[in-house]
Amino acid sequence: MDGATAAPIRTAVVGFGVSGKVFHAPLIEADPDYSLDVIVTADPKRAAEAARLYPEARIVPTAEEMFAVAGDLDLVVLGTPPLTHLDLGSTAIGHGLNVVVDKPFVTAVAHGEELAARASDAGVQLTVFQNRRWDADFLTLRKLLQDGALGEVRTFESRFEWWRPEGFGNWRDTATLVEGGGILHDLGAHLIDQAIQLFGPVVESYGETANHGPRAEAADTEAFVSLLHESGVRSRLWMNGMAAQVGPRFHVLGSKAGYTKWGLDGQEPALAAGVTPSDAGYGVEPRESWGLLGVDGSATPVPAEQGDYPQFYRELAASLRGQGPLPVRPSEALETLTVIENIHAFA
Repeated sequence: MDGATAAPIRTAVVGFGVSGKVFHAPLIEADPDYSLDVIVTADPKRAAEAARLYPEARIVPTAEEMFAVAGDLDLVVLGTPPLTHLDLGSTAIGHGLNVVVDKPFVTAVAHGEELAARASDAGVQLTVFQNRRWDADFLTLRKLLQDGALGEVRTFESRFEWWRPEGFGNWRDTATLVEGGGILHDLGAHLIDQAIQLFGPVVESYGETANHGPRAEAADTEAFVSLLHESGVRSRLWMNGMAAQVGPRFHVLGSKAGYTKWGLDGQEPALAAGVTPSDAGYGVEPRESWGLLGVDGSATPVPAEQGDYPQFYRELAASLRGQGPLPVRPSEALETLTVIENIHAFA
C-alpha cells in the first residue's frame, strides 16, 4: 500500500510545550500520512489551546490515560523533558507502539542503549527528532560540500547563539546535568549531530562548559566543543543563550573557498507564529539571509535551499510502512550523546 491509500498513522503527542506545540503537532497535522489522535498535557491552559488548535484530537492530562487507548495508536511522540524519556519510551514500546523521542534523546548513553534494545526486541521503530538536519542553511551547506564548492574543508565553525538572559522560561532553566539539563545536552545535540552528518565520525573531542545563570545547581548555560573527525576536518561548535552579540551561524573554510552564514533558520519562529508547512513560502529564506561563498573581496550570495522539517515525518512514514530507512537511527543519536557524555566527564 502506498502513502496515498494506506491508513493514517495514528499518533499521540506527549507534552504541549515548545516541542509538542511548535514542532510536532503542526508537522503531524499537515502530513496526510498521519492523524493526530491524542495530545497529553496536564496544564489546563495548554490543554485548552490544544483543543482549540486540534479539535479532532483527544486531550488527556496523563500518559496513563493515553496508554489506556494504546490499541488505537501506532506512534507516540515524546515532547517531554529528557528525564522522562526512558520510562515513557519503555512503556510505549511495551504497548507495541513506535516512538519518536525529541532531543535530548535520554540523560545517559546507557539509557539510550536500553531503549534501543527494547525497541529492537519488540519489533517497533525508535527514532530521535533531529530536525536541524533539515534547516535551510544546513541543507545549503551540505549541497555546497557535495558539489565541491569549497574544495577540501579544513575547519567548520557552527553556532547557536542568542540573547536571552532571562532564560527559556521552562524546565531547561532549572534542570541539572543528571536530569539531562544544560545547553550542551540541548543545543549540543543539534550542533554535534550536524557536524557528524557533514564530516563523519569523531575521533577526538574536547569541550568547555559554564553556568552563568542564577541557579548554581542548574547545568551549563554556555558551551564550546571541538571535534576532530576521521576525515581530518576540525569542527568548533559554540552554544550560548546569553550572547549579547552573536557570531556567524556557519563559518566554513576550505582549500578553494569559504562559506559564512549569519542568522538562524526561520522554520521554528514561523511555526510558533502559526505558519503551517502547507503555507506558501514555508521554509524559504529571504535573499538577505543567504550565506556568502568565495574568498574575501569576491564572495557572492548562495541561494538557500528550502528548509524542510516535514521531511522528518515523511521519511518516518515511509519507514513505518517498510519503504525506507528511519530518518534518524538510534545509533546516530547515541553517537552524539557519547560525545556529550565524554565532554561532561572532563569539562
